[in-house]
Amino acid sequence: MAWGFLNVMIFVMNKKANFLIRLAVAFAFVYAGISGFINPDTWIGYFPAWSKGFVPDTTLLIIWGIVEIAIGFWILFGKKILIPSIIATLSLAGIVVFNWNQIDIIFRDISIMLAALALIFAEKGRH
Repeated sequence: MAWGFLNVMIFVMNKKANFLIRLAVAFAFVYAGISGFINPDTWIGYFPAWSKGFVPDTTLLIIWGIVEIAIGFWILFGKKILIPSIIATLSLAGIVVFNWNQIDIIFRDISIMLAALALIFAEKGRH
């Protein structure tokens, strides 16, 4: 009887932990997406030079902002989050790699990237 209760408690705690990780990653993506619309000059510098010039910087920020908001809400709602978690992890890895000279600012992105990576492992563990 006690083991059954313990298993239920572990299951509930795992669900809560998963939700909190999803909330943390989602908040970062939704905030960045919205902030890119409000303060574009603050965010355009994080795009690598090779990604600019195909479209105007404002258009690039709008497109990426929509993608970030979509990723954030998809992760937050928690249904089939493998794809957005992979995109989140890779995009944050790109930010870190291409902006390493700004590590004093982007160090938080490493933590968010690892949280997104944890969501990948959690989602793969469900299958």
